[in-house]
Amino acid sequence: MPRGVSIAPVSPVSIEPYRRALASRRLRTALILGLLLRAPVFAGGILLTVHTVTTLGGSYAAAGVLVAVVTAATALSGPWRGRLLDRLGLRRVVPPLLLVTATCWAIAPWVGYWALLVLALVASLLVIPSMPIIRQAVIASVPERDRRTAISLDTAGFELAFVVAPLVAVWAAAHWSTAWVLFISKMLVVLVGVVIWVVDPPLRTDTESTAPVREVARREWFSPRFLVVCLLAFGVTLVLTGSEIGVVAAMRDWGLTPQIGMVLAVLGLGSLVGGLVYGAMPRSLPAHLLLLAIALVTVPMALVSSAWTLGALSFVAGLFIAPAITATVDQLSRMVPAAIRGEAIGWHGSSLAAGGTLGAPLAGMAVDRYGYGGGFAVVALVGVALALVALPVMRAGRPAHEGTLVHSGTG
Repeated sequence: MPRGVSIAPVSPVSIEPYRRALASRRLRTALILGLLLRAPVFAGGILLTVHTVTTLGGSYAAAGVLVAVVTAATALSGPWRGRLLDRLGLRRVVPPLLLVTATCWAIAPWVGYWALLVLALVASLLVIPSMPIIRQAVIASVPERDRRTAISLDTAGFELAFVVAPLVAVWAAAHWSTAWVLFISKMLVVLVGVVIWVVDPPLRTDTESTAPVREVARREWFSPRFLVVCLLAFGVTLVLTGSEIGVVAAMRDWGLTPQIGMVLAVLGLGSLVGGLVYGAMPRSLPAHLLLLAIALVTVPMALVSSAWTLGALSFVAGLFIAPAITATVDQLSRMVPAAIRGEAIGWHGSSLAAGGTLGAPLAGMAVDRYGYGGGFAVVALVGVALALVALPVMRAGRPAHEGTLVHSGTG
């Protein structure tokens, strides 16, 4: 090496990607809109439960059915609403959905259980497609090299809203009428939806908007690789929600029920830290390996006998959760045409919701039969199995046409 020439060490993690990404005003706008929109949405589940049990005098089983109906309806309609967004655009799709949302939730807090169930079902089927809108706006706001960093920031906001919003909702419901709190939270969704309609954040990059297109049938992008990425997203939330049930069961067995929230907060903190570190890394990690890491760390949770050990392992498992979700979004966004990205993200969101919906009862049945260790073990084994199933498909290689197609609008 010539004299006077030195090579600076390359840091594996740098804040430079965040500086570049956050320099984008469009990204900052998308992140703020995402946080404002998701917070009242995440508060909805706990508010429906509290409202059903306290104000309507219903059982927890009835509240569970209501929340399950809302979750299933939102998940099932996700791809359809995303496809609508792809075909018609944000400006044409959002107003009628907001009208339905406003009408249903202006009535729902003041009626009985069965009318509430019907109105909540209709509103959930036609809710504003928040995931496709925000994710696409985030992806379109930065150059491709900063996409993973931008998605990591969005995932961090997702985590923040998921943790904080329910706490605020419970506090508000304890101090005021649950009907009014439910009404206000849903009207906030409408209000933020109106703001999104006014701002109209771009859902395509300038290049994607002006590039020549070629029509292609859905069968050409709805591939085994696409399905496997959705399966991995499903696996992440299945292991996550199942682990949360295991934490609750373990802490109750140890007589530490008041500390349950602390352990779950440590799990969330680990996910937040892991997501931010992942966004600063110089290269991506395969989603199936991240899911495998989550599952393998969850296995020893079945054997712990103290809250400290459980909290430590929860933090380590959390380090891989947000990166795994980010990796699935990143991989999916690169393997589908830009013109159908909304529908693809709708499928991804439905997969996340399905994993969260099935993880809790699966772990619950295992806990009932084998104790808290069984809850951790069963979801960990499912996570390992899904990661191994995905391995050969993800190793098969990237198709030559990946990311270059445009949806025809036909099945």
